[in-house]
Amino acid sequence: MRAGVILLNFGEPADPTPENVIAFLERIFFANASLEDAPDEAARRLRSRQLAERRAPGLIEEYLEIGGSPMNEQADGQAHALSRELGERGHEVRVYAAFQFIQPLVADVARQARDDGVEWLVGLPVYPLCGPSTNVAALDLVEEAAEELGWQVEMRGITGWHRHPSYLDLRADAVRAAVDGAGWSFDDPGTRLVFSAHGTPLKYIREGSRYVEYVEEFCAEIGDRLSADYEIGYQNHSNRGIEWTTPDVENVVRSLSEQRVVVDPVSFMHEQSETLAELDHELREVAEEAGLEFLRVPIPHDDARFAHVLADLVESQLPESGGSSELRLAPCRCRPRDGTFCLNSLPRVASVTAR
Repeated sequence: MRAGVILLNFGEPADPTPENVIAFLERIFFANASLEDAPDEAARRLRSRQLAERRAPGLIEEYLEIGGSPMNEQADGQAHALSRELGERGHEVRVYAAFQFIQPLVADVARQARDDGVEWLVGLPVYPLCGPSTNVAALDLVEEAAEELGWQVEMRGITGWHRHPSYLDLRADAVRAAVDGAGWSFDDPGTRLVFSAHGTPLKYIREGSRYVEYVEEFCAEIGDRLSADYEIGYQNHSNRGIEWTTPDVENVVRSLSEQRVVVDPVSFMHEQSETLAELDHELREVAEEAGLEFLRVPIPHDDARFAHVLADLVESQLPESGGSSELRLAPCRCRPRDGTFCLNSLPRVASVTAR
C-alpha cells in the first residue's frame, strides 16, 4: 500500500505584493470568521476582505523589513529531511509540504497525492502546540479535500506532539546554546527567561481548547530542563475586537526587574514574521526601552533531531508498523474523530519513548 505524508504548515507569501498578502490574509480571516457574528457566508467574506485590506500594509512592511519570510523554504526543508529519515528507516513514503493559507494549498497537495497513487495518508501539522485554528483546522482541510476529490484513502491524523522527549530536548538545547553563546547564564539573577507563545482568542479556550494548558505544560518542561525560572507571555493580535490570551508578552517584558531577557518563541518551528519582525524588532524595542538587554532564541527548524521526531510520529501511523512502533499515541481529545491521534491524551509519565 503506497503511503504518503502531508506536513501541514501555516505558510507566508514568498512575494509580499499587496495582491498576494491580501489574498493570504483573507483566507486566514475567513477561516476564523466564527470569532465574529455574521449572518451568512457573503457577510463573512466581506468582513474577511475588509480585515485583510486593513492589515495588509503593516504586514507588507514587516515582510520588507525582514527581507521576506523564510518560512516556506524551511517547511520544504523539513519535508525533505523527513523523507530521508523515513527512507533510512526502510519506509517508502512520499512526503509533501502543504500550507493552510498560501500555495501550494492543502487541497492542491491532496490532489497531487491522489494522482501519485497514495492509498494511506498521514496528515501531520507542524505546529508544536495543538490549537483549533492550527492543528485541528489543518487536518480538517485534508479531510475536506479528500471528500471533494472523492478520494477513498485510508487517513490518519496527528495533532498534539509537543511531549515527544526528543523535541523537548532539542528546544531546551536551543535555549541553552543561545544563552551560552551570549555569555549569559540562568544562574545569574539578572537574567530572566520569557516564553513567548502565539496568542489565541479566548473564545476558543472557552469552547474547550486546551491550548493554554499545553503552553504551560511545555514551558514547565523546558524550564525544568534548564533549571530556570521563567514567565509566559502571549503574542496577541488586535485585528478584531475580541478577547485574547493574557498576559501580552510586551507587558511581561516591561514588568521585569532583571537586566537581561531571553525570549523563546515556543509556538513555532519556523522563522517567520512573528519571530523575525514581532520579536526581533518590536519586542526588542520594548525591552530596550525598559533598559533590558535582549536575546531571542533562534528556531531550531533544521535541527537533525526534528526529522527524527517527525519520523517517530509518522512511523507510528504507517500500515506496516503493525503496532510495533516505539512511539505510542492515543485517540485525540481536541479532534475526537476516528483516525486522529496525539501524545497529549496519554498520561504524562512514560507517555513516549525517545529514540
